[in-house]
Amino acid sequence: MTPAGLDAVTDHAYGTVVEFDDHGARLRQGLAAAGVERDGHTVEQAFLAEVEHYSRHKCEANDAASLAALRRDCARVFVDALGADLDFTDGFTRAIAFRPLPGVLDALAHIRARGLALAVVSNWDCSLGERLAEAGIAIDVTVSCAEAGAAKPDPAIFGVALGRLGVEPGRTLHVGDTAEDADGARAAGLHFAPAPLAEVIGAWR
Repeated sequence: MTPAGLDAVTDHAYGTVVEFDDHGARLRQGLAAAGVERDGHTVEQAFLAEVEHYSRHKCEANDAASLAALRRDCARVFVDALGADLDFTDGFTRAIAFRPLPGVLDALAHIRARGLALAVVSNWDCSLGERLAEAGIAIDVTVSCAEAGAAKPDPAIFGVALGRLGVEPGRTLHVGDTAEDADGARAAGLHFAPAPLAEVIGAWR
């Protein structure tokens, strides 16, 4: 799909636009500050248990109260998997940060230079926009499953993004890295291209 036929580009978040910013080291530092020492492997296994819990419940966190509850539950799952006994909610939340994937900032700048609108559509909690901003990523529209009330591959989440952008699905390209992205985007009538975003946009030049 060439930019001449587009009015907007939508992207998946994790794995397409952002990645974790050294979560293992950040978690170990936070634990050490709380007086808990664990090796890297143990911390990573506990983190994976938390990720599984988060993945099942992220779409439920659609306001400040439910987001706070989800973060408390995720921190509890993490420390329980560590076999530790502490309240680590604040430390866990601070330790989980994101950074742009290689080439993403340049790709987003190129999309904007083409005059195209930008959105991120992701199965995420209601903090999606905040998390992207913390990573230094500016987006016109963010739509999470928590706020849309629908999760990819349900095409309804794309419909919310299209409505906010004011664009037609046939003039929108979605870039993602999962089957949910491909199936959901196509079901909503969008064009689809597999990540990496930098390679998709690089082919336009």
